[in-house]
Amino acid sequence: MTSYGLLSLADHLPDPATGLYTTQAERFQLIVELAVHAERVGFERVGIGEHHFGHYILPSPFVLLGAIAAKTERIRLGTSVTLLAGLDPVRVAEDLVTLDAISNGRAELTAARGVEVTTQVAFGITDKDELRPRFDENLRLLLRLLSEEKVTWSGRFRSPLQEVRLEPRPVQKPHPPLWVGGGLSTISCDLAADLGLPLSLPSLFCFPEDYLPILERYRASMAAAGNAHKIAVAYPSHVHVARTSQEARQRFRPYLESYVRAASGCRGSQGRPLDYETLLQGPALCGSPAEVVDRIAAINETLGLQDHYLLPDLGGLPAPLLHEVIALLGSEVLPHLR
Repeated sequence: MTSYGLLSLADHLPDPATGLYTTQAERFQLIVELAVHAERVGFERVGIGEHHFGHYILPSPFVLLGAIAAKTERIRLGTSVTLLAGLDPVRVAEDLVTLDAISNGRAELTAARGVEVTTQVAFGITDKDELRPRFDENLRLLLRLLSEEKVTWSGRFRSPLQEVRLEPRPVQKPHPPLWVGGGLSTISCDLAADLGLPLSLPSLFCFPEDYLPILERYRASMAAAGNAHKIAVAYPSHVHVARTSQEARQRFRPYLESYVRAASGCRGSQGRPLDYETLLQGPALCGSPAEVVDRIAAINETLGLQDHYLLPDLGGLPAPLLHEVIALLGSEVLPHLR
């Protein structure tokens, strides 16, 4: 059965209807409120993405997830994603198990290499050809730190470790779930399969079917390695729901269009048009509850999803409207999908 999560990438954009911004502090507080509301109406997980130096204003997902952990009891708490190539895997492991401890075993992590050059340079990666091997090395070390009692290790990109024991110890055994973020590159897909890890597809402006070749390769590689029982795929959908299709489509247009203008430079589309009507045929779900149920169910079947993240929080949507959308998703969408 597919589980459902609320995803926010913490874009900080003005409301296109008024031109007004919330403060950055208000933006973070809203995300916490939305996660609390999502737990209340039946979402099973929340995902928070890491970005740097732009209109996505959340560089430290663990900090915000800690705030959410303090106000929730059941909802799972995931980084969607952690840009592992530019981070020290020892510190990432410590942050993850600390979140796991304070949330009583609800932490998850999705690791990806990242693609933005300004971020890579700021974190000391000046040779773009290092990005993939750094990600590979850091992910393998992260797994060892989380899984082994003591780790002795040496590699190419950081100083060696001698009998390092991670503290605190993970609450979840053998460790909090780790996902590999990817979907356009066979390299990330192959790394996930090599390590026997689940695959989380990115929040791009691609159609769901664009990912089918990668998923076929991932599933075949996992099965060939004897890991068919570990196959799992997550996928995010931009979503907006209202009582009627006409209301939803009219209401969502300025917000989705504003978001696309701001995000199109860093979120790929596989060459597809980014106009409103085309987006509603693929990566964006918009309509009445019944329409959104049908679209979600179709995507679940097409991609064979274990986790489906819904992303209503974009483009400067005001808090009352976001809470209304989450309430409708909880009362009139999720029950029909289960």
